[in-house]
This record gives sequence, structure tokens and C-alpha cells, in this order.
Amino acid sequence: MTDPLAPLLEDPGAYALFLDIDGCLIDLAPTPEGITVPEGLPATLSRLSARMGGALALVTGRKMEWVDVTFAPEIFPLAGLHGFQRRRADGQVLEVTVPPGLDRVRAQLARYADVPGLVVEDKGLAMGLHYRQAPERMDEVKAIMQTLAAEIGPQWELQFGKGVVELRPAGATKGGAVTAFLTEAPFAGRIPVTIGDDVTDETMFPIANAQGGLSIRIADPSEPTAARAHLPSPSALRASLERIAQWDA
Repeated sequence: MTDPLAPLLEDPGAYALFLDIDGCLIDLAPTPEGITVPEGLPATLSRLSARMGGALALVTGRKMEWVDVTFAPEIFPLAGLHGFQRRRADGQVLEVTVPPGLDRVRAQLARYADVPGLVVEDKGLAMGLHYRQAPERMDEVKAIMQTLAAEIGPQWELQFGKGVVELRPAGATKGGAVTAFLTEAPFAGRIPVTIGDDVTDETMFPIANAQGGLSIRIADPSEPTAARAHLPSPSALRASLERIAQWDA
């Protein structure tokens, strides 16, 4: 299989790299807390970032605080909560204002915390209801979250992912975060590379495609996607990133 990231080997300084975390850099787990960070991954990303002049950002549905703890001691430019939090390369942190309704959603979802197979995730600016351990509850979870969304109004929107439905403030997307990064140093003027595994990552891929960049989805090639290339697994992506990080041209 041809490595779609091969162009970065020869000239990493020409590219800006945007990486999802769950299901992309890190293998998925039955619960959000159950993921395991492969040994050496933060250091690999740090070496790769150095080779790219700092033009590497993590773009995730996780909140910033979780990412910083998980990838410690390394700190990267970051878009958290699908772009509602953003830390620029210069360290400046930008956050959206949370519209009214979050406390109501939190209280409503608390009743599902002990339901077998369901996991309530409080992201601070958003709430998720996971059903990965009980896929037969998918329609039930969607109905619950759709009802809550209708109750708290148009300032909120639903985000559907792998085994989860999330209610979050309306407006921000991962694609919007990538676009913002590309206006700032050290990302500006570089060829964008966007990599993700889920429907939440689909807004990133057209940004790269429109600028002659690379869009890669970690998924079965038969799945519909705007990405123009695929890798079969997070382990394949990690191996590719390690090669680039260690390459001495």
C-alpha cells in the first residue's frame, strides 16, 4: 500500500498537519476514559512538530484540558470540542461563549448515567451520550438527544459520531478551526494535511482538497467520504508519522 503521507518525508516544512485523536492517532475504546495512549506517541508528535516548524495541530472533540493531560508533557496547538476551544501556536487560547441551556441538558442526561451500556460524557462546553457498548440503543439515544436539542433551541446543535451523539453550541466545526489555523503562523502559506476517522472530521477534508493538500480518512475505503486517501488503522498512521519524525533527509 502506498503511504499517502509520503510527500511529507522529503519536505515536511512545506506542509501543515491537522490530526484528529480518537480513532485516528489513538485506537477507539468502549468508553471515552478507556483509551490507551501508545508509549512514545507524544514524543513522536513533538519531534514531528519540530521537523515541521511547529505546523502541527490536534483537532479533536475532546476538551483542551483532557488533551494536555493525556499528551503531557507535550503541548500542541489545538482545536478542542470540535473547534469551540482553540489554542494558537503562540499559546493564546480562544473559546466561544456557551449559550443558555447546558445546565438543563446536564440535569436531564444525569438520569442515564447508570443505564447499562450508556455513558454520559460532560465536556464542560458540550454533553455527549455514548452507546458504543450498547449499539442496539442507537435509536433510543438519538431520540433522547433530539428531544433535548429541540427543548433548548437553535443555539445548540447535534453532532453524530461513532457510537455517540453530542449536543454542543452551534456554529463551530473542525473545518472552521483548520481554516483559522491556516491564516496564522506557522501554518499560513503551507499545504494542509487533514487526517481523521469519523463524520466529525469530514468538514476538514474539503479545506485540504481546495488548497491542493492531502485529506486522509482512517476507515474502510468503501465508506463515503470527502477524503481522497485512506489508511487502514491508527497503528498504520502512527507508523507513518514515526517514519517522518525520524527521517533525516
